[in-house]
Amino acid sequence: MGYEWLAIAMFVGFFFMLMSGYPVAFSFAGTGLVFGGVGLLVGAFDINRLLLLTNVWFGTMSNFTLLAIPFFVFLGAVFEKSGLAEELLETLGILFGSLRGGVALAVIVVGTLLAATTGVVAATVIVMGMISLPVMIRYGYDKQLATGVIIASGTLAQLIPPSLVLVVLSDQLGVSVGDLFLGALIPGLMLSGSYVLYVLAFAFLKPNVAPALPLEVRKIGGVALAQRVVKAVLPPLLLIFAVLGSIFFGLATPTEAGAVGAVGACVLASLNRRLNWNLLRDSAHSTAVVTTLVIMILFGSSLFSLVFDALGGKTYITDLLVNLPGGYIAFMVASNIIIFVLGVFLEFIEICFIAIPLLVPAAQALGIDLVWFGVVMAINLQTAFISPPVGFSLFYLQSVAPKEVSTLEIHKSAIPFMVLQFVVLLLVIIFPQTVRWLVDLSFQ
Repeated sequence: MGYEWLAIAMFVGFFFMLMSGYPVAFSFAGTGLVFGGVGLLVGAFDINRLLLLTNVWFGTMSNFTLLAIPFFVFLGAVFEKSGLAEELLETLGILFGSLRGGVALAVIVVGTLLAATTGVVAATVIVMGMISLPVMIRYGYDKQLATGVIIASGTLAQLIPPSLVLVVLSDQLGVSVGDLFLGALIPGLMLSGSYVLYVLAFAFLKPNVAPALPLEVRKIGGVALAQRVVKAVLPPLLLIFAVLGSIFFGLATPTEAGAVGAVGACVLASLNRRLNWNLLRDSAHSTAVVTTLVIMILFGSSLFSLVFDALGGKTYITDLLVNLPGGYIAFMVASNIIIFVLGVFLEFIEICFIAIPLLVPAAQALGIDLVWFGVVMAINLQTAFISPPVGFSLFYLQSVAPKEVSTLEIHKSAIPFMVLQFVVLLLVIIFPQTVRWLVDLSFQ
């Protein structure tokens, strides 16, 4: 063993900085500089390697795929801040209100649609929590069902295209983001479908705590309801088809489709007379914040990765993972455990830049399909995102939940949906064609 011990110490030091609350980008860069200096003193690091950083950073800024991030974030910001998401949820709530568990079903459908238009978890969970949770509580829904369905459905934006997770993963895995979008679509719909089946079963077994809405609440004429559906539901569906359909049918790259989606969201806001300078300014500000965060972390992680690789860290970890007793199966078990544990404590962007680059070389050495591997990791990240006690979606909902809903109830509500997500994760691992089918079909 040469200087691998220094690389391991570097990784441990990075996590200590991260857990102290220091910003992720600066934790990456600071650790890289400190251990690069230590490596220089002991003869394990050549300072000329730092000259490579300019090429790496210029390559990052010229990466056409990453340009999709601001477009999709802007699309989601306009959709949420204009009130279009709220109107969509209210309309589907009325449409499904006559069914037992109908509002919960509406939340799942809206969560799926918002995931396919915004790709932003926080906005989806908060909007649905503010609008639908008080309604469900008021009309006698079980609190854990009500909160759990919002948490799980809102987190679909982690997986269903145009997920930001998939865009960042495509860069780290070195695969086409279009292939990841195609590969994630069926698993995403499997998750959504499993939530629907759970709500229907819950409503059948316990009709008193998943009731239909009273007639006076959903009383609206057939013509008026049809007009409302055409106005609130049809346009987002057309936008989804325009964005995802153009990618899936090879008419546009994800970045070009993101630009179409951003313009389309503005057009919808304008048609509803909600497009104004305040909306554009707030949406642009949200987009700038998220995009800058991603790029800063990417720059910092590049410095960290360069030093870590020079100290032999990547080679050491790759050899360790490839040579685990049990080979492929042991690697998949270890990878999923690592990503899940990290996902409970860290944001997906941080994990994509910390763990994925360390797992990819081993996956390649074992002959694992990286598109399938990326989707498996995305499902795992989604599960971690709702996991008690520190899953981020739990806190998003907690910030807007009515006072009669306790923190404990919110955390307990996630458990059944975690089980559903683990079942879907297992099915995707056992049946890789759930990911590969659409991808392979697109090449025929």
